[in-house]
Amino acid sequence: MKTRRWNEAYLFLTPYILMFGTFIIIPVLVAAALSLTYFNTVEAPVWIGFKNYIDLLTHDEIFMQNVLPNTIKFALIVGPGGYIISFLLAWMLAQIPSKPRTVLALIIYSPSMTMGVAMSVVWTIIFSGDQAGYINSLLLNLGLINAPIQWLQSPEYLMTIMIIVSLWSSMGVGFLAMLAGVLNIDQTIYEAGYIDGIQNRFQEIIYITIPSMKPQMLFGAVMAVVTTFQAGEIGVQLSGGNPTPQYAGQLIVNHIADYGLIRYEMGYASAISVVLLIGVYMLSKLSWKLFGEKE
Repeated sequence: MKTRRWNEAYLFLTPYILMFGTFIIIPVLVAAALSLTYFNTVEAPVWIGFKNYIDLLTHDEIFMQNVLPNTIKFALIVGPGGYIISFLLAWMLAQIPSKPRTVLALIIYSPSMTMGVAMSVVWTIIFSGDQAGYINSLLLNLGLINAPIQWLQSPEYLMTIMIIVSLWSSMGVGFLAMLAGVLNIDQTIYEAGYIDGIQNRFQEIIYITIPSMKPQMLFGAVMAVVTTFQAGEIGVQLSGGNPTPQYAGQLIVNHIADYGLIRYEMGYASAISVVLLIGVYMLSKLSWKLFGEKE
């Protein structure tokens, strides 16, 4: 009887296992194998060992001087920034009645669903480099500038604009999970907390809200890590090309696309993707350490 129940469980798990293996496990293993080869998509892969990784860390000046610093800066601001904003917005929405909460939650969440369209249409118009762009038009009318600024083609401004757009569109499923977590906290815990000495809302958040929704906080942290490192196309879509102007907005994802889809050096691109995978994995493990349930 027990064996039959196990067989039924595995039967229901089979579609997920097949999909996960086909689209996650196999591509990761293939990328890891190709990273040890020279592969130009035309000729058969040639085994070169760890040469791609050595070249990446010792000879790729663009990666070390531009891509890696840009990625670290972008991730340190957008990841924690979007995560904190998601939690604060979720907590504030939980304090208002359900009908306006639903409307506001939909408004806040919607940019994450239309991110690509919004970036290519809304933000390029706002930061357009001619005098018809909203920002340039406003500054010209106020007399703050004498000529239009090329916002999206200027290395000085591109990364800042990328961060603004990413934060604007970072309220995704992690935000919804946090909102659900705050709403599902038992209100009697708050009453008991105030009896035990909690005196204000800040202490309420630190000692009750966050500890009571650790699974949602963990999910939000993992999603923040993943989405942050997947957001490389923002710079390309805003500036209109890969690589971005003077590599000012070049992230690891762009570097992978540059070598894999433009130069057709698939072995080298695979090595970069493996490095990115390791980085995402390490940050996800850190999230587990911070918010995972302790045994």
